[in-house]
Amino acid sequence: MQREKAILAALALPGMKNEQVEASLEELARLAETAGTQVVDSHVQRRQRPDPATYLGRGKARELAALARETGANLLICDRELQPAQQRNLEEETGVRVVDRTQLILDIFARRARTREGKLQVELAQLQYLLPRLTGLGAQLSRLGGGIGTRGPGETKLEVDRRRIRKRIADLQREIEEVRRHRELLRRGRREVPLPLAVLVGYTNAGKSTLLNSLSGAGVLAEDKLFATLDPTTRRVSLPTGEAVLLTDTVGFIQNLPHHLVAAFRATLEEVVEADVVIHVVDAAHPRAAEQMRAVEKVLTDLGASGKPRLTVYNKVDLLGQYGLTLAQLPGDGVPVSALHGTGLAAMLRRLADLLAANRVQVHFFIPYDKSAVLPMIYENGLVLSERHGPGGVEITAEIGVVWARRVEARLKE
Repeated sequence: MQREKAILAALALPGMKNEQVEASLEELARLAETAGTQVVDSHVQRRQRPDPATYLGRGKARELAALARETGANLLICDRELQPAQQRNLEEETGVRVVDRTQLILDIFARRARTREGKLQVELAQLQYLLPRLTGLGAQLSRLGGGIGTRGPGETKLEVDRRRIRKRIADLQREIEEVRRHRELLRRGRREVPLPLAVLVGYTNAGKSTLLNSLSGAGVLAEDKLFATLDPTTRRVSLPTGEAVLLTDTVGFIQNLPHHLVAAFRATLEEVVEADVVIHVVDAAHPRAAEQMRAVEKVLTDLGASGKPRLTVYNKVDLLGQYGLTLAQLPGDGVPVSALHGTGLAAMLRRLADLLAANRVQVHFFIPYDKSAVLPMIYENGLVLSERHGPGGVEITAEIGVVWARRVEARLKE
């Protein structure tokens, strides 16, 4: 198949710096290339506000139409989510197909999804995006109402399409709910182990999958591409203390992550909410690493995981010299590593072990005799301050890590 040729377009609104707009356009170009599209040109227009009819304004739209004819471009990609009317009007003005940032990311996710769960979640996000964008003659052809002038041949094709999409969305939501319940069973099974759970989060292409592979030999696909992996993978990793931790790789985040995707992937992203520790992997060699960190923090806040114990890992430090960057330019206290070359990983695991050990609380447990199997868990992972045997069970006060306290409480509730 011949590659599509695309023109990129972005708006620079008041308060937006030139480098911010340029960085967003560069990321859009990488997204387009990941989707298999050749970028032939890009344009930035300064406006006070987006044009309500065409987003860019009719003058700029006519200019892009001429550029498309000159370059042979058959696609216009806008760097923000468009309203359905703006997308339709832009197509009429430019004579080429128009997609926005959201649609582009959805297309990449559709290409990358491998498991049934991933495909369900992507299809749901695509249909939720598509539903308000179905166009047609609409109301004047409708014959579904009652009264004079409303009786006629029945549903239009547009209404049939909408009805089918709504039904498919409802079916997908039911299937994804089943996936969510299945994931909860898997998490419950992990709590039986029991081991603390750490999740790798970070901007797309920060090196999370490479880090998981280096630590565990997981064999997860790791490429220098955006959204190389979508499906979470969990592996057991040994800590220097002799303890073990379950480490889960998650889908990468990005600036302006489409809300359709956040909602559709909530079953997967629940891994972050359920985690005992969040490991934020940062591409230290990226010139806009600080902005990427803020984008990840925003998604974590939206998920309700901002208060989790956090370990920041600055990856790709072997590339810092090539870009004239230093770790001092990055905010926070992170562990420098190179997941590709394996440097700094021992120090990272020591910090992870320290973080798990430092997060200790004093807890009082009442353990019925038929649940006495949890006693070794308390003794092995905490400091028992007092123990008293009664007719119904054992009362124990212990100083123990929050992770292990949760594990013991979960076992006692079963």
